[in-house]
Amino acid sequence: MTESIRLPAAALKPATVALPGSKSISNRTLLLAALSDNTCEIRSLLKSDDTDRMLEALAKLGVQFERTDEGRLKVYGSGGIFPNRQADLFLGNAGTAFRPLTAVLAILGGDYHLHGVARMHERPIGDLADALRLAGADVQYLGNEGYPPLQINTRTDNGVRVIPIKGNVSSQFLTALLMALPLTGEAFEIHMVGELISKPYINITLKLMAQFGVVVENQNYQIFKLPAAACYHAPDVLPVEGDASSASYFLAAGLLSGAPIRVTGIGRNSIQGDVAFAHELEKIGATVIWGDDFIEVSRAEGTAVRPFDLDANHIPDAAMTLAVVALAAGAPCTLRNIGSWRVKETDRIAAMAAELRKVGAEVVEEAEAIHITPPAALTADAEIDTYDDHRIAMCFSLVSLLGVPVVINDPKCTHKTFPTYFDVFASLRS
Repeated sequence: MTESIRLPAAALKPATVALPGSKSISNRTLLLAALSDNTCEIRSLLKSDDTDRMLEALAKLGVQFERTDEGRLKVYGSGGIFPNRQADLFLGNAGTAFRPLTAVLAILGGDYHLHGVARMHERPIGDLADALRLAGADVQYLGNEGYPPLQINTRTDNGVRVIPIKGNVSSQFLTALLMALPLTGEAFEIHMVGELISKPYINITLKLMAQFGVVVENQNYQIFKLPAAACYHAPDVLPVEGDASSASYFLAAGLLSGAPIRVTGIGRNSIQGDVAFAHELEKIGATVIWGDDFIEVSRAEGTAVRPFDLDANHIPDAAMTLAVVALAAGAPCTLRNIGSWRVKETDRIAAMAAELRKVGAEVVEEAEAIHITPPAALTADAEIDTYDDHRIAMCFSLVSLLGVPVVINDPKCTHKTFPTYFDVFASLRS
C-alpha cells in the first residue's frame, strides 16, 4: 500500500522559511570542487537524494571529503583527473549528477559504467553522447540507443576543437559539455544547433565556472568559447544559495493564502533563474518584497489572483507551481514552451494534467503546453499520485490552501531535493 499524507484545508500565518541549498548549484559545485587543484569548503550544501548520489560517485572515483560541520563539506580537489580510472556508478534519477559526470568521465577517459533507476534509463542523453564522440570520447549505450545505461572507455584526442550540440531537449547537456571540456587543456568552441532552452540554468553553470577560475566567452548563447590551458581552482569557501525552485512553493503559498511568507537564502542578486518566479507572481496579484538574502510574498486583501498566459521556458521547474496556482485564478490559464517537462523525472505535462483533473480542473494537454480551466469548486480529498517526482508532491500541497483537504501519495519522493518539505509546510499553518 502506498504511503500517503493528508493535508487539511488550512490558512497560514506570517512565516519565514530558511531554504535548503540549491540542487543545481550543489551538484555543480561538488563536481567542480572535486576537479580543482586545491581544497574548498562548501557551505549550506543541499542534503538530498540527488546530492547523495553525486557524493557517492565522487567517493568511488577517489575524491576525498571531510565533513566539518552541519551543511559544511571540505572537498580535496583531485587536480583535474580522478584517482580511480575504473568505477561502477549508480546515479539514481539525478540528472544533475548523471549528465555532467558522463561528460567529465568521457573527456578524461577510463573504464566507467554509469546507470540509474528505470526512469533515468528513459531520459535521453543521445545529444550529449553525440557531442562527446565528436571530441574523441568513447561512449557506448548498454541498452536503448540514445539512453543510459552507459559504458565509457578511453578517449582519443582527434584534434576536433569545434563541437556542435543541440539544446532543445535539456540544458544539462550543454552544462555538462561546458564543465568537461576545460579538462583537456585545449581551447574549444561549442556551437548551439537550434534553440537553447532553459538559458538561466546555463547562466548558473557559467557563473560557477568563473568562480572556479574558468571564464567562458558566451556569444549570445550561440557560441561558447572555452580558453586553452584552463584549470579549475576553487574558492577557499563557497556558500551555496538556497534553492529557488523549492522557494516557489512557499512564495506561491504567500500569494494563495495572503499571509506574508518570506524565504531566506536567495534574494535580488541570486544567480538562479527561478527567482524570476516571484516576478510572475507579482504580475498576477502578489505583493513582492526583495532583499539581498530574502524574498517575501503576500497578497493584499481584496486583490484577486489573476489568470495568466505565460511562456515559461525561462522557469521550467518553478512553472509547475503556477499550474496549481491556476486553480485560484477563476479563469483559464496557459503555460507554454514547456516541452522539457516531458523528459524530467516523469512526463510532467501528462502527470500534471492527470492530477489537476482529479481536483476538478479541465485540462488540455499539448506537446509543449498545458491549458488549465479551474473548476467552480475543487474536489475535496483528491488523492494525488506523484510519479516518484518531488515537484509534483510539493506543487499539490498548495491545494490545501484553496479551501479543501488533499491527499499526497508517496510524500517521501520529496527526499530528492527537500526531505523535510512537508514538516516545513505544516509549520506555516495558523
